[in-house]
Amino acid sequence: MSSPTVFAVFAAAFIASAIFYLFFYRSWRRERELKQPFPRAWRKHLRSTVPLYPQLPKDLQKILEKQVQLFLTEKNFYGCDGFEVNDRVRVAVAGHACLLTVMRSYADYDGVRSILVYPDVYRVQAPERDGMVVGVSDQVRAGEASSLGQVVLAWSECESGAMHPEATHNVILHEFAHQLDYLDGTADGAPPLSGEQAQEWQQTMTIAYDNLRHSLRYRRKSWLDPYGATKPAEFFAVLTETFYQQPQHLKEQQPAVYGLLCDFYRIDPGELAQR
Repeated sequence: MSSPTVFAVFAAAFIASAIFYLFFYRSWRRERELKQPFPRAWRKHLRSTVPLYPQLPKDLQKILEKQVQLFLTEKNFYGCDGFEVNDRVRVAVAGHACLLTVMRSYADYDGVRSILVYPDVYRVQAPERDGMVVGVSDQVRAGEASSLGQVVLAWSECESGAMHPEATHNVILHEFAHQLDYLDGTADGAPPLSGEQAQEWQQTMTIAYDNLRHSLRYRRKSWLDPYGATKPAEFFAVLTETFYQQPQHLKEQQPAVYGLLCDFYRIDPGELAQR
């Protein structure tokens, strides 16, 4: 075989391999992973740490299990400050994260690469601006999300939300809502939406956000966690917590907002809660 022919064969093989890796490898790897049975121990952890899981129809339970299986295969978990990340922790995080995509697309989390878990709330040094002066403040956090594909969680806060399904806070839902918000490149409280849906979202959410800030300004009882009034990105994340944790409350207080979230997440937690 002549040198030009050998070169052409190797070039064709290289191009074919590159095309397979870029466009087909991920799907092939996922299909291979999902041929493995879902571990019974993981199902037990789902039942004990994701209260909405038993309320899902059987077909959605299976979808959630498949997404959890892929999540635990593809995402790296790291324990911080000596915390040991066991299967119960991993399944609890994956289960709540995948509730947000169970009726959407698991591909929404393709950009998420690592989850760092602290045993309790942790301190960070964060930049702080006061006019033209930029300083550093010491902050205590329960979680944070990064556009670079990293999520940080405090397990004590995660466990509190997981064990109390009607609790106000669920830091896992909160931080993974931020990851969905990042899908269009920035966390601005408006995840990727189609034309008409985007317009309705902007109008409805702006009114609701202004309503929340107005009620807090006049020290009235807030219909949502006040942290949601800090900026639109936090408004969306806090709304997501309330949507899954206290669906009936949100539906009564803000039916239009609730309807938009039902459309976005393609699920109605209030209806599931009545099953």
